[in-house]
Amino acid sequence: MKLIITREQQDMKGAFGGHKGVSFKLGCRLELTAEETELVNRYKLQAYALTTTVFNGQEVTGTSLGALIQGQSMTLSDVTTLIHQETIIKDACDQLPTLFELCRTFGGQEVIEYPR
Repeated sequence: MKLIITREQQDMKGAFGGHKGVSFKLGCRLELTAEETELVNRYKLQAYALTTTVFNGQEVTGTSLGALIQGQSMTLSDVTTLIHQETIIKDACDQLPTLFELCRTFGGQEVIEYPR
């Protein structure tokens, strides 16, 4: 699995051509191995929520596994928000190996000896 991140910036101009700051674009795309792609398809994990947000008091999916595989981009107003969003995506992807490992265990058993 590979997370590919692209960062771009663009100067914003005012109505009369004056400098109005900079906007930032964050692009993220997840490349899976053939086996990981097979797991996503077999267990229909495209809708698996990687990030969530609260909207009208309810938690809704922000970024799904399927959206990240297809590639996603967002335009942000400041670099601090870009860094924050990038960290959220990276942290969510850190959890995917555990999800894929769990999927691999179906049809078998896991033995955990204690103390670990």
